[in-house]
Amino acid sequence: MSSSVLEKLVEIRGIETNYVDAWGKPAIVSDASKAKLLETMGYSVSDEQALQSELKDFVANNWMQPLNPVQVNRIGEPLVIALRLPIELVNDDYTLKFTLEDGSELEQAIIPADGELINVVHIDDVEFQEYIIDVKHQLPLGYHDVQLLGDDGDKIADMRQIIAPKACFKPQNIANNEKVWGLSVQLYCVRSETNWGVGDFSDLTYLIKQSGRQGAQFVGLNPIHALYPADPEACSPYGPSSRRWLNFIYIDVSKLDGYQDPSVQEIVNAPEFQSALQHVRNIDYVDYEAVVQLKLKVLKAIFEVQWQKSLSKNTKLNKVFKAFIEEGGESLAMLATYDAIQEKLANEGKASWGWPVFPSELSEFHKPGVEKFKKANNKNVKFYMFLQWQAALQLDAAQSTAVQAGMSIGIYRDLAVGVSEGSAEIWGNRDLYVTDASVGAPPDVLGPLGQNWGLPPMDPETLYQQKYQPIIDLFSSNMKSAGALRIDHVMALLRLWWVPKGENAKAGGYVYYPVDDLLGILALESCRNENLVIGEDLGTVPDEIRIKLAENGVHSYRVFFFEQAKDGGFYSPHHYPVQSMSTLTTHDMPTLTGFWHCLDLEKGKELGLYPSDEVLQELYSSRHENKQQILNTLHGHFSIPDWMGRHVEQVAMVKELNHGMQYHMAKGSSALLSLQLEDWLEMDKPVNIPGTFKEYPNWKRKLTRNLEQIFSDPVLNSLALGLTETRKKASNND
Repeated sequence: MSSSVLEKLVEIRGIETNYVDAWGKPAIVSDASKAKLLETMGYSVSDEQALQSELKDFVANNWMQPLNPVQVNRIGEPLVIALRLPIELVNDDYTLKFTLEDGSELEQAIIPADGELINVVHIDDVEFQEYIIDVKHQLPLGYHDVQLLGDDGDKIADMRQIIAPKACFKPQNIANNEKVWGLSVQLYCVRSETNWGVGDFSDLTYLIKQSGRQGAQFVGLNPIHALYPADPEACSPYGPSSRRWLNFIYIDVSKLDGYQDPSVQEIVNAPEFQSALQHVRNIDYVDYEAVVQLKLKVLKAIFEVQWQKSLSKNTKLNKVFKAFIEEGGESLAMLATYDAIQEKLANEGKASWGWPVFPSELSEFHKPGVEKFKKANNKNVKFYMFLQWQAALQLDAAQSTAVQAGMSIGIYRDLAVGVSEGSAEIWGNRDLYVTDASVGAPPDVLGPLGQNWGLPPMDPETLYQQKYQPIIDLFSSNMKSAGALRIDHVMALLRLWWVPKGENAKAGGYVYYPVDDLLGILALESCRNENLVIGEDLGTVPDEIRIKLAENGVHSYRVFFFEQAKDGGFYSPHHYPVQSMSTLTTHDMPTLTGFWHCLDLEKGKELGLYPSDEVLQELYSSRHENKQQILNTLHGHFSIPDWMGRHVEQVAMVKELNHGMQYHMAKGSSALLSLQLEDWLEMDKPVNIPGTFKEYPNWKRKLTRNLEQIFSDPVLNSLALGLTETRKKASNND
């Protein structure tokens, strides 16, 4: 194999050859890993002649496009367009026609050769030249279409021109340096007196009302993306079916029109239904299978009531539903059809976990067989559209409650880094995803063996050729009914660690993405939707992305336990960047109680997560030292009572220590402080243990108390009001 051909492809396809690891040491990606990564992208790495041909085709295809598919610029900066043509055409007359987002048109006459010549190449004995053309017009913010027209007016090529703001949106109070706090919660784990065994949008509304009264400015959610109605146990919010749509399980069924209909009430009031309902409410872990069965049974009955009364007739309600379907477009049709297919296959006892096991004629959304299925099962497809409609209405009502309560942010949503292999999102856009690879992470503090998340990555070249539409859709849809968006693993905007299928996570490598373009789109959607943006920048984070995120107004994500100096001491939250959201723990970490009592290390040993006893002992030793340093920090900043012991052997995780740590964070400089309800309740069991699948009930553990009990607890109410007061003082001190 000619290394020059392979290395050239490695370079032009954005595969990183070396990087700095999580411990600050240089690391090199092996030749074998680079070859495997190219193979996942579809290159014939074992056939030198074929590989040379593929390289030649890749270069030629780019030169055959007179205009780039898409270009992103910031408002106010000089605008230029690259134009590529055969040499015999560069002196001809052309027109650049700009169709702005509002429909207005601008034109500019050009002769390519009058521009700046920047590149020349020969393809099959034809010389192509590339010129830079200065655009004379100032374009406004938005998505615009640019066409290259010949002197006869015929279209030769087109491109999308995106004009983005300088930075992401910030609410006025945050821009004015106000410090705020809020609660973070996994919505499914919420208990209440009325929900059906899983937290719902009515619980969210209640949580917003109550926490808002005590001064909280936001409620943060883990991803609420669409999962798999026909496969309830596939419950990870970070392995969704579609990131553009919602998980119907969060619908409060009892609030829908039609719920009081006798036909529905007969189902709900049946003894066996009530018994099952009590079961799912009372158990300590979410029984997704049972919850989904209960909800779908009643939702289908409600849909039937609405279908008979309104949705099959020319009514006002049906017009609203049709408008929702039309706005959802192909994406909504795709998800609803996928869910209907999966349900049908599951009911027939056939393999149904995802599109890779669907019958051939149904294995891709754009196949004729799928269109045939959609027509034959129109009503059931409409049912799944109906679920999305109702979920969107209830989520929007929750955010409206936040606005009415005076919250400056309200709901903050979470965008997962990818979708699972068998997802509807991949089924609907197979060309975009590299299914022979998975997103993960190189070895770091959280995962010493590296991590493989089982999420196929987007191909950056295909994303570019698709004019970034999938990313635009993801950002805009996840900013709906919210005041902030947290982007999980925000480094994905710069690079992703790809792991070839069948390989160990350590054998992966970084693939780069067009970070400046993606940040521009993020800023545009942020400003349009008035969403503050938080970037989860934990793990192996190059300085390059941290600088870019800061310049683009993206808030960093600072976790107390990771903010440690080289001498082992913990940085004071006073020293965190103002443009950040700070927190004590996350969904991938033990709770405060779990951390302090090393319950995560005990569980890790039980589950065999550590390669040796020596490694485990090092972790125990490190934890002991860290706890002592934390205790020193808390005493040093007068964040805990003076009577509390100064040696970690003498101090358990009592309420005063728990609250003291929260107040310690509240005194800090971060604009936002996020606290977990689990720590308010002094819970010890984690939400998720990274590196496990069936070994631990991830994404199922509920809160230990109902919302109603939480917000009638005088101790917790006092804590909340104290946090509000502490944040006000922090605002005044800066």
